[in-house]
Amino acid sequence: MAGLATAGMASCKGKNDNASVTKSEADGEVPADKMEMRTCPTTGDKVSLLGYGMMRLPHRPKPGADNEDEEEIDQEEVNRLVDYAIAHGVNYFDTSPAYCRGFSERSTGIALKRYPREKVYIATKLSNFNPATWSREGAMEIYRNSFKELQVDYIDYMLLHAVGGGQDCMEELNNRYMNNGMLDFLVDERKAGRIRNLGFSFHGDVKVFDYLLQQHDKYHWDFVQIQLNYVDWEHATATNPGNIDAVYLYGELQKRGIPAIVMEPLLGGRLARVPDFIVARLKQRDPERSVASWAFRFAGTFPGVLTVLSGMTLMEHLQDNLRSYCPLVPLNDDDMTFLKDIANHIAGLNSIPCNECDYCMPCPYGINIPAIFHHYNKCLNEGNIPNDVQDENYRRARRAYLVSYDRAIPKVRQADHCIGCGQCVSHCPQRINIPRELHKISDFVDKLKRESTIL
Repeated sequence: MAGLATAGMASCKGKNDNASVTKSEADGEVPADKMEMRTCPTTGDKVSLLGYGMMRLPHRPKPGADNEDEEEIDQEEVNRLVDYAIAHGVNYFDTSPAYCRGFSERSTGIALKRYPREKVYIATKLSNFNPATWSREGAMEIYRNSFKELQVDYIDYMLLHAVGGGQDCMEELNNRYMNNGMLDFLVDERKAGRIRNLGFSFHGDVKVFDYLLQQHDKYHWDFVQIQLNYVDWEHATATNPGNIDAVYLYGELQKRGIPAIVMEPLLGGRLARVPDFIVARLKQRDPERSVASWAFRFAGTFPGVLTVLSGMTLMEHLQDNLRSYCPLVPLNDDDMTFLKDIANHIAGLNSIPCNECDYCMPCPYGINIPAIFHHYNKCLNEGNIPNDVQDENYRRARRAYLVSYDRAIPKVRQADHCIGCGQCVSHCPQRINIPRELHKISDFVDKLKRESTIL
């Protein structure tokens, strides 16, 4: 597959959806037989409400590598996490040829091959992002390779991957799936039983979402994967111009009886790394639950949701998420009103809507885009963005920001190296104007550095 590598392959390194879960919150027994199950209306599958997203798998240093930063998937740890998940009721595993620099499907296949095939539901995607794979031959190679890597003879849930992106989203949809006959081919594969459920994952321009739903009578979508969380429910357009609120996406699926699969319930971990004043409010309302659990319970409360995906790198994150759904305690009306107020505060923070999916990577100029955005958002959430020169703590805050920036991102990978080529923009499912945001951060850092020589 090297010659047909998909653009923007996602790395798994160092990504934890439940980044703020503490060990104490993950302590204690997790019920082994209480998993909330949902039924897929087309196949009758009994699917676990918690789905395992195989996008953020644990890594370890690569043996014998010259570069100490060179890593590989830690298959033993992946197996341990998968074993624990299955023992506690998880049966849905979501992967892609684009995840973990192209190695997620292989790792997923190794982990799940140890179980009876009928015990698990495997989801993967036709991730033909690279124009070199838009031909029928290129797309077919990706499709067939998924069976090889996963070591299966059928796929339970097959998705058109991340439709709605690109500068001309309809043209890209046509090139990736329509003009080459791949969508019709996948429909035929479903009839033949090599695909059991067919759907698509949506990011971006709503006209693509609406168009594909208008074709429901023709293609009979078994499910659709959407971004849904308590901020994006009503604030997607406010926090990320161009996105569509999840309340609309979910509502349109409900009208047609199409189950939703939820991605980004934590907004790439941002809803587990909220500012301290929000943490305090969540803890005051329910001291026993983690910050992340509110987001999972929100997503699971909607009856039209089939499963909620989470990329779980550490055991404590897996255990915490299991507690949210073993069993699910749905949010009541008061809880929903409370979370709506929390969402209003988060939407007003003006953070960069990066979910650290790494689709923008690698940058041809070596810039660590996700790490730069993560550092900025973290400082913003913690109130550590030095803005007011008149503040008596401004000098200390300015120095702290610059020092933490250099520690978090090596100088050769910082924002000032962006030349604005825009290669990253078309790969971003959140439709962030990445060069603009990098230049804003670079200008802000330059301003702080200049002031350090004056003040």
